[in-house]
Amino acid sequence: MSAVIGQLADIMFQPNTKKTHIGGAGAMLVLIFHATVRSIRKTHRSPLVGLLMNIMQAVIMVGIFYLMFSVLGLRGNAIRGDFLVYIMSGIFLFMTHIKAVSAVQGAEGPASPMMQHAPMNTIVAICAAALGALYIQILSVATMMFVYHTLINEFTIEKPIPLMGMLLLSWFSGCCVGLVFLALKPWMPAVVNIMSNIYQRANMIASGKMFVANTLPGWMLAMFDWNPLFHCIDQARGFAFINYNPHYSSVSYPVYVSLVLLIIGLMGEFYTRKHVSRSWSATR
Repeated sequence: MSAVIGQLADIMFQPNTKKTHIGGAGAMLVLIFHATVRSIRKTHRSPLVGLLMNIMQAVIMVGIFYLMFSVLGLRGNAIRGDFLVYIMSGIFLFMTHIKAVSAVQGAEGPASPMMQHAPMNTIVAICAAALGALYIQILSVATMMFVYHTLINEFTIEKPIPLMGMLLLSWFSGCCVGLVFLALKPWMPAVVNIMSNIYQRANMIASGKMFVANTLPGWMLAMFDWNPLFHCIDQARGFAFINYNPHYSSVSYPVYVSLVLLIIGLMGEFYTRKHVSRSWSATR
């Protein structure tokens, strides 16, 4: 950890020199890389420990949902195919989305001491938090799927590349939601924490990881199709299973919603960054 902080400090404290656009972009990417490593190691000194803990969370959730489906007799409602792949496809996208929301929302803001050192800025901190969450989730998903395929049961993914695209889309949509929370947090920290907790808890049901859209009646479908994660999970199962074709979800909806949230979040973050130097306690 100390070595990572030292490398980050060397980058931030080097003298300012004129750079080309390509050189500036390269320096920014190097800074994001080191900030991402720092973000990953912020909670645990060993990245392996953080990876194992994330895998254990996923394993526990898979086990709970497997038992719940078995006890309640809901396995017949699942897609015909590997039942655990059906469960994991929902849980992996759900965890990726929620972890992205938490990571971006908890990124260092403009009042952080790290922001006092150029060229560090909030965009670097946000990118580092988002990429750190994605790195952990991809490693966790790859590890669990490899172990399940190798040691327990061989399975086939019908369209692995589009399925990976849905995983990335669920991460991107989570980043955009977290960015909106991050922009609001300095103004109303207690309210934002409550809103974030409600959003994450609501997605336990509203994400649709326990069912597929094709089996829902119209009046119930309207309760879930507002959620971009619901569309991501339903489309992901269409790519994972050869005998499921989603009719009531789309890929374009979460893309459009995420882009709108991204613009709102960036505008809010820019406005907050311009006013954060004022005394918050004096104005509230």
